[in-house]
Amino acid sequence: MSSSYRFGMIVPSSNVTMETEIPAMIRSRPDVYREDFTFHGSRMRMQEVTPEELAQMDAESVDCAVELSDARCDVISYACLIGIMAQEPGYHTESEQKLREAAADNGGQAPVVTSAGALVRAVEAIEADRIALIAPYMQNLTDTVIEYFEAEGVEVVDHVSLECPDNLEVAQLDPGNLVSLATDLETDDADALVLSACVQMPSLQSVQIVEDRLDVPVLSASIATVWDSLLALGLNPRVPDCGTLLSGDVVNSPRVDQ
Repeated sequence: MSSSYRFGMIVPSSNVTMETEIPAMIRSRPDVYREDFTFHGSRMRMQEVTPEELAQMDAESVDCAVELSDARCDVISYACLIGIMAQEPGYHTESEQKLREAAADNGGQAPVVTSAGALVRAVEAIEADRIALIAPYMQNLTDTVIEYFEAEGVEVVDHVSLECPDNLEVAQLDPGNLVSLATDLETDDADALVLSACVQMPSLQSVQIVEDRLDVPVLSASIATVWDSLLALGLNPRVPDCGTLLSGDVVNSPRVDQ
């Protein structure tokens, strides 16, 4: 008999990537796990990736958590990295707590994973003190991401900022271009490469290619979200051809007990 799970996603209204990449990863897991996942979304309004819109969007996240708790989801993910990192350093901890409490107060207790918190925990879990990253944001928001990591004790040794403020345009960026962008980065001193520091920028098809080429662990915000969510469900975090983090060997997430 297979085990059934309901995977809840809180996503920006203009996000069209997470509801594609997350199911693709989950459904490619080996049949030996005998799992049945369904995916359920609730949306926060956001079109332009600006600090003002991100703050307004984040204010809607609690209502989204309550909506997903009505469906009695087994895990709830806040699938917008910059929505968290644009607030203040360490905000993922506060966000996860308030969303978890909102779901529990509505009778739908479930672990909550933010993409920002998942990526921070993933970097810690693979013991990466120095990273390189690619982000689609305007430079000021990419600087915010860098500062967020630095507050967590992680140095960003090199980065690319693609300067794309329209969230729908971000979803249309060619993931194949990430291979050449990653090759041009200075990764000799990096312990890991974040190929997409944004859950809207597609990257899934390029992660394993880049990891094999550069011989450095390669991950993304969406991969970290799947990894942390599987661990929160008590499942082995193995997805084929998705890099070191989802190899099934990285099984300790420095999460706050929920």
